Amino acid sequence: MAAPNSRTRRFDAIIIGAGQAGPSLAGRLTAAGWTVALVERQDVGGTCVNTGCMPTKTLVASAYAAHLARRSADYGVVLQGEVGVDMKQVHDRARTVTLNARGNLEKWLGGMKGCTVFRGHARFEDADAVRVGDNLLTAPKIFLNVGGRANAPDMPGLDQISYLTNVGMMDVATLPEHLVIVGGSYIGLEFAQMYRRFGAEVTVVEMGPRLIGREDPEISDAVRQILEAEGVNIRLNAECISFSPRDEGVCVHVTCQDGAPQVVGSHVLLAIGRRPNTDDLGLDKAGVALDKRGYVVVDDQLKTSNPGVWALGDCNGKGAFTHTAYNDFEIVAANLLDGDPRRVSDRIACYGLFIDPPLGRVGLTEAEARATGRPLLVGGRPMSRVGRAVEKGETQGFMKVVVDAGTKQILGAAILGLNGDEAVHGLIDLMYARAPYTVIQRAVHIHPTVSELIPTMLGELKPLD
Repeated sequence: MAAPNSRTRRFDAIIIGAGQAGPSLAGRLTAAGWTVALVERQDVGGTCVNTGCMPTKTLVASAYAAHLARRSADYGVVLQGEVGVDMKQVHDRARTVTLNARGNLEKWLGGMKGCTVFRGHARFEDADAVRVGDNLLTAPKIFLNVGGRANAPDMPGLDQISYLTNVGMMDVATLPEHLVIVGGSYIGLEFAQMYRRFGAEVTVVEMGPRLIGREDPEISDAVRQILEAEGVNIRLNAECISFSPRDEGVCVHVTCQDGAPQVVGSHVLLAIGRRPNTDDLGLDKAGVALDKRGYVVVDDQLKTSNPGVWALGDCNGKGAFTHTAYNDFEIVAANLLDGDPRRVSDRIACYGLFIDPPLGRVGLTEAEARATGRPLLVGGRPMSRVGRAVEKGETQGFMKVVVDAGTKQILGAAILGLNGDEAVHGLIDLMYARAPYTVIQRAVHIHPTVSELIPTMLGELKPLD
């Protein structure tokens, strides 16, 4: 029942969240003649635009420029004086990128015929009813695109200190004296390298025995070597992490096999995973089931346990990337509007680690491929044998591919090196085509590029023991 003084508004669809999937879905639905209510309680664009991909990759670009300037003598370029970094200007540049992208999205949504934007916190009051302030919105179809946030687990002493997450880092306009990063995975490592290149002392504290534990050991080892060569301190096997305040900042207590039992930093960044924004939506009133981690349970076409509700993006646990969120939109739109039965299970996992040099990854790791029990072929090539990398003076890393020996189809690949995040897409496309590796092996690529060595690597495959 509607609350006193509430206003009931009826739509064909309600979209909760204006991240990567929400605005695009609104565009497709309104173009098909639907009336749409789009609800956003914070910033349009979600994590990617505001505190994720766009601002962080802008910071990565600034850090790369500083790094390259320091290496100018390697290229015969002489700079006068020491290379400095203006952190306010670096921060302002990233902020401008975010504001421009957000503004463009807001302008698009504001002019979208058939779409009404509501600002506020959405909570379900029934299976097909959502309250936003004084407005009660109803629709036969509701789409969740509420995203996620940084995880801050109950660690000893955490409530006694000030700490940063990826959100807070976007507001740091000065250079930390010593940034201690808790978590040695993708987000943490990108911040580690960029702030080291800006000039901060950086220590990464990781509970596991190696960085980015989901990757094959040689990838983890190579990434560690890249970061340590630039002066990033790596502390692994930190079994019992706790925190306490200090006059100079924060003390992070660790139990490690090597090194001092504590690290004192001026700033602490928590980069230990993310959690979905599903705990304050009243989903129980809508009959929407969650799993034990709080993710919305969905089927292969992203429908929830409520037949009138779908979940897209980070909140469904099917992917934690901008590209998977956008693909969720494509799957839902294809099924609802195009009569095209697309499925999440058709998606091949791919992602990048945007340190320098970057890592482009698709499909299975070698360990995962071994676990299938299939006969395998494996190929690899160090970036030091890639002409383009040699010419640019950026020869760190390697490329690697794992192939099913029976079908000759690629099961997984990794390119850690110059342009690895771009070069990997040729392998991604081949995997979607379900074509044998010989298609690329026989292809003629442009010289000099990183991609041209992929056919060479595929021509040197060997059985995996």
